[in-house]
Amino acid sequence: MYCVLQPLLAASNKKPSLNPGHFFLLIISSVFIAAAGYIINDYFDLNIDRINKPKRLIVQKIISRRWTILWHFFLSMFGVAIGFYLDLTTHVTLLGFSNLACACLLFLYSISLKKKLLSGNILISLLTAWTVLVVTWCEARFFLNPSDVNIHKIIRITFLYTGFAFVISLIREAVKDMEDIDGDRRYGCKTMPIVWGFNAAKIYAATWMAAIILALVVLILYMLQIHWWLSSIYCLLLIITPLVYVFQKLFKAKTAEDFHKLSSLIKLVMFTGILSMIFFRIYT
Repeated sequence: MYCVLQPLLAASNKKPSLNPGHFFLLIISSVFIAAAGYIINDYFDLNIDRINKPKRLIVQKIISRRWTILWHFFLSMFGVAIGFYLDLTTHVTLLGFSNLACACLLFLYSISLKKKLLSGNILISLLTAWTVLVVTWCEARFFLNPSDVNIHKIIRITFLYTGFAFVISLIREAVKDMEDIDGDRRYGCKTMPIVWGFNAAKIYAATWMAAIILALVVLILYMLQIHWWLSSIYCLLLIITPLVYVFQKLFKAKTAEDFHKLSSLIKLVMFTGILSMIFFRIYT
């Protein structure tokens, strides 16, 4: 979002709350908290992962269980501390508390919510969307004087990317649940493919995929009208085409390996989708 906000604020002769150094710290804090979430999740999922991905185990194979807890604590602590530091040294407010909430929610996900139907999927998708939304949150002071900057454009673009991150994460979480069904079923998880069955889970993921593909097609038609040719080609080749491929392969997928490949491709689409923000820097 920095590629979007910085030129829009500069056009109104406004300086963002976060300079490049502060923005780098914001990224580091998000990375630390996300890494802590992955670590604690692997800690509590050790028995499940022995079934689902025995060759990719980290806890006990590479890092001892004691060091896993310590790494989770220190990464979470530093991520939250950076948030409070930015609160104190910039115009940003409540970032430290929001980082603390994210760290706590990731811990809650690992110990409980991930085993429940949809709850864990929705939480992870919301936290993924928050990583986009948080950049706009850091510039919230400009919302108090909306006449000074193009607030409506900022809101539209923010929720465009936030919605994309949320939906693409929902799709990936559903595919991951299908990939991990063997270990999840053995240890009493109530994920979507276990409760609803494979076909229903595939239809759920495909429905969201169809919705996001349709939205992206409409977006391309709009970009063509304003002559954003390069971004239109980028969106077609690196976002829509891989999603169409995943859509086609989803109903043919049967094994954990099949679903793992689709999950990895969806993760790549998430990256290329968020990376498309750079075009706002080029065209604005």
